[in-house]
This record gives sequence, C-alpha cells and structure tokens, in this order.
Amino acid sequence: MEIKSRFDHLNVNVTDLERSIAFYNQALGLKEHHRKEAADGSFVLVYLCDEAKTFFLELTWLKDHPQAYELGENETHLCLRVEGDYDQVRAYHREMGCICFENHEMGLYFINDPDDYWIEILPAK
Repeated sequence: MEIKSRFDHLNVNVTDLERSIAFYNQALGLKEHHRKEAADGSFVLVYLCDEAKTFFLELTWLKDHPQAYELGENETHLCLRVEGDYDQVRAYHREMGCICFENHEMGLYFINDPDDYWIEILPAK
C-alpha cells in the first residue's frame, strides 16, 4: 500500500498563550488562523500560519499546567526560512534578545520562544 500524506501542523505547549502569540507574530510574522477552545475552559488551541497557509504551528495552552514545560535536551526544533535581508532579520532578532545559538560557519542561527523552544532561522534561498 502506498500512503500519501502532507504535513499539517506541529504542536508546542505554552504557558502564556497571549505572550506566545505575540512572540511568533513579532519575531516571525506568523498570524492566528483559527482556534479551538474547550467548553469547560480546560484548554485552548491556537493555530498560527504564514501567508502560504499550508502548515500550522499549534500552540496549546492547558489551564492546569501553569509551570514551565520540561523540554529535556531540546533536540527537536522548528525551522523557518525568512524573506528579505537575512542579516537585517538576524539583527532584529538580536535586538529582541531571542537568539540562543549561532553557527556562522553553517550560516544559520536559532531563536528561542518564551517557553524556550528553539527555532532555526534560515534565509529563503
């Protein structure tokens, strides 16, 4: 059997939903596409996307989990390619104080979100 699939979304759990939405919008230009809220208020799911709207980042907020998430060695990461002047984008992220790792030899860097998830930033081309 041949299975055909496409990427739909990646989930990250967040401690402060509004802070995370603002970060992803400010740092990466991602916008809220839609959300789902539990009738009992126990969780909120917010789906963010870029202009292509082909892949979503799902931010999950759980009412009963106010503490920081244990991310282990944090070896899993999301990667985004950014348009425009890559050095200018890097300078903007540096001003935001969110760059957590740079590898100049490979021409890449990582930023971390408010919950310390790492996001690799690459140029569009």
